[in-house]
Amino acid sequence: MNTFIKFLTKYPWPILLGILAVTVFLFIEMSANSRMETDLDEYMPQDHPAFVYSDSAEAMFNIKDGIIIAIENKDGIYNPQTLGKIKKLTEDLQQMKQIEKGDVTSLYTADNIIGTETGLDVTSFYEEVPESSDKLKSIRQSVRTNEMVYERIVSEDETVSVVIAEIGDDVFSMEFYHEILDLADSYENANHTLYVAGTPIVEGTMAYLGPKDMKKMVPIVILVIIIVLYVTLRNTKTTILTLLVVILSVIWAFGLMAWLGISIYAVTTMMPVMLIAIGVADGIHLFNHMYLYLQEHPEASRKDAISDMVRNMWKPVAMTSVTTSVGFVSLLASEVYPIKYFGLFTAFGVMAAMFFSLVFIPVGLMIFNKPKNVKAKGESEKHHPLAHKISKWVLQHKILVVVLSVLIIGIGIYGTQKVWINSSFLDKFEDDSDIVQTDNFINKKFGGTTTLNVILSAERKDAFKEPEVLKLMSKMQGDVVASVKDAGNSFSLADYLERMNKVMHADKEEYNRIPDSHNLNAQYLLLYEMSGDPDNLWEVVNYDYNKANLNIQIKEDDSKSLKAVLDEVRSYKDEFSDLNVDINFAGSGYTALVFTDLILEGQIKSLVITLIIIIVLLSLMFRQVSIGFIGAVPISITAVLSFGVMGLLNIPLSTTTALLASIAIGIGIDYAVHFIERYRISQKTHKDRLSVATATMNHSGRAILFNAVVVIAGFLVLTFSVFPPNRALGALVSFNMFTSFVGTITIMLVLLHWKKKFK
Repeated sequence: MNTFIKFLTKYPWPILLGILAVTVFLFIEMSANSRMETDLDEYMPQDHPAFVYSDSAEAMFNIKDGIIIAIENKDGIYNPQTLGKIKKLTEDLQQMKQIEKGDVTSLYTADNIIGTETGLDVTSFYEEVPESSDKLKSIRQSVRTNEMVYERIVSEDETVSVVIAEIGDDVFSMEFYHEILDLADSYENANHTLYVAGTPIVEGTMAYLGPKDMKKMVPIVILVIIIVLYVTLRNTKTTILTLLVVILSVIWAFGLMAWLGISIYAVTTMMPVMLIAIGVADGIHLFNHMYLYLQEHPEASRKDAISDMVRNMWKPVAMTSVTTSVGFVSLLASEVYPIKYFGLFTAFGVMAAMFFSLVFIPVGLMIFNKPKNVKAKGESEKHHPLAHKISKWVLQHKILVVVLSVLIIGIGIYGTQKVWINSSFLDKFEDDSDIVQTDNFINKKFGGTTTLNVILSAERKDAFKEPEVLKLMSKMQGDVVASVKDAGNSFSLADYLERMNKVMHADKEEYNRIPDSHNLNAQYLLLYEMSGDPDNLWEVVNYDYNKANLNIQIKEDDSKSLKAVLDEVRSYKDEFSDLNVDINFAGSGYTALVFTDLILEGQIKSLVITLIIIIVLLSLMFRQVSIGFIGAVPISITAVLSFGVMGLLNIPLSTTTALLASIAIGIGIDYAVHFIERYRISQKTHKDRLSVATATMNHSGRAILFNAVVVIAGFLVLTFSVFPPNRALGALVSFNMFTSFVGTITIMLVLLHWKKKFK
């Protein structure tokens, strides 16, 4: 360590220039190569069985996410102007390079299956925009009597019609996103309002607002940190040096991501706020120690003050940085890529902040001189009555502290049982935001913007021409829509056959059912293949008729609604099994649900791994297993309480709030490490245990108070985010930092008091 200190104090300028050179390189990489990931499918583990199966099903049935554009005319859509807009909008979408022509569905392109004197025919509802009232009435009547179109493409009140453009996973971009929005805007006038929704639009809005949100957050965080740092450190020089540490760590973390070609995800946009709020801790502890040293040695030279600071503080700074990084690295246990990357690069940023604190701060002090003593000359530990009072109160009320801690744990455990997982991406937005209002409007008028694909499979060829299988499929569709509150419409091969059977019997309603004959079903399907566009048919069944795709629309995209539909579908498993048909699931709705389950699984793994590693590290650092468990007590209480608060306040576990425990533990353990280290040192110079507690409280207690204030202030800035989960995370982390601080100076102090002596 002496060699390291000598190197820092002897070569400050070369070291500073080296740091700046690397920073400039990484800043250039960050500016040139940073890319925002807009495809939510890229958030998923592609080798997971559920996603592998979903990908194969999507390829088989051409399952794609759709951009939904709804055209509303409150006077009704059956007029030349509205029908003309539907046609023109459809053609404009078909001409876009990102969209295949056959993947655009509207009233203009929809198939109208009708019966003729010679058999079955498939026509369009209109090719040219009708002008006469008779033609308009004819179209209206054709739609009303067509169950495959009515309430699916045209709303029940006939004031809204949708145009659906399905796109591949790899074509979406911010330019395309804005092109779609601009196109929709160009069709609006006094009589027509357009609404744009669908999974790609949600993805695009998140990708667009995420960076904008962080650009707003970062300056506010920096301003708040500057104010709080100056108030706590009371020195301009130390405030600037501490702030530069966190700015450098942010540049290094994002620069490394860009250099390695790692995209920025929605969750990783929070990294700057995290690193700025976390990275100041080391500087606070370093300068707090230096101030206390200068109180004892007011005539100390710059080199002596810096040497003493590094010599005495490198160990706790290194230990806290390692334990904080462990909290974030444990997120690698998650199978969700954004959370993995968030954990990995935040951990790197924390370690970078440690490096800058132990190198950049001493070098900066050597170049710009030590800070002026901010305390009155001669002020010492004994002149801090508050530290003495707190220590005395805690030690005099040890049993009360323990009882209150147990009570808090009990409340936390109770609340934890109420925690639920939410897969909704729309819940990341305000209820009154345009995207949520648009989605609600379309869900109100139609079957739902969220889709679940039920894949039915049989070994035998032509299984889905058998009446028993088709009738069970139709029955399941009806039961799902009838029994699940948020289930809207459903669509499958059964709808085709029911429609064909009806039109082949003069549109008599009693024939709107599955034919009883295997041969008749086969004949209808052959007629459709010959008369219509068979590509539409292959979206609901494969060529051998042994695999079928049943599409269910859902009016909400949250986990509760999706699970309710899944449970209803799974209730038919035995009946389909009796017919030798298997049930599986695919599509964005299902993968989003699996995604949230992986979040929970990863969070549990992360929490357990973090606690185990931290206990082991603390045991090794202080060479006593008991100290490892004592140090883990405050953060364990904080973790339980954080989930308890989520449950009691009905805050769901999502991709954002899933980070809560790891953040709380990773940051909160800093307090325990500094407190334990100072308690150990104080035992060597103070024989009375109250004096030991008072000395510890005065030194590290004060520093962790400053640290907690800065971190809480930094994370509270997230409450200004446009995304509700970010606001919840900011408030919860701030609350957790407060509870970690309180737990450290109360229950952990009691346990250290009972421990009496370190080995």
